Amino acid sequence: MLKTSGISKNVHVLDVGTGATCIYPLLGTAIYQWQFLASDVDKQSLKNAQRIIDKNHLSDKIKLIYQEDKSHILKGIFNTSEKLSATMCNPPFFKSEADALEHTTRKLTGLGIDTDAIVRNFSGTSNELWYQGGEKAFLHNYLYESSLYKEQCFWFTSLVSNKDHIKSMKLSLKKLGATKVKVVPMKQGNKISRIVAWTFLTEAQQNKWD
Repeated sequence: MLKTSGISKNVHVLDVGTGATCIYPLLGTAIYQWQFLASDVDKQSLKNAQRIIDKNHLSDKIKLIYQEDKSHILKGIFNTSEKLSATMCNPPFFKSEADALEHTTRKLTGLGIDTDAIVRNFSGTSNELWYQGGEKAFLHNYLYESSLYKEQCFWFTSLVSNKDHIKSMKLSLKKLGATKVKVVPMKQGNKISRIVAWTFLTEAQQNKWD
């Protein structure tokens, strides 16, 4: 998507909710030589991610940022003076820890797998799995906050697990002034997902982007 938009040099990407392994920034720097900002609401996850970054001598390529307010996604992360080529995100699926536990337990029970260990240890699972209101609430907050930085980022993107959210996302983006919305299907084994990408830039702004 970046290549088709004419963005191939000095690519700067924000990974929202990077997690303890910051896997996407690691892959992006290794394969494409992109530079990354990577945010998370969990300090321990960021400490672990920093150890991995230091071990791989990538401190000049990947910068970690702590999101102090869990209710925000881009606010407090975006620097008003910087421009990003893209943002990326794998949103939380569940509404709460209890919702995540119930869903996981039900799934494993259906597969005939003992869930006792899962139940005992689930309280230690990273809160990257849940967000108040679930995936839909997270996505619509993300859409709104992206509209506050319309000229600072070329493409805002996110994985979307539930296809039923696409229609409301498109309606919201139209109201917020998005100039282009793309839905890219993805399939991994039996799991079907999609990436939604949007931009607020006019065609003239896109052509002048550097």
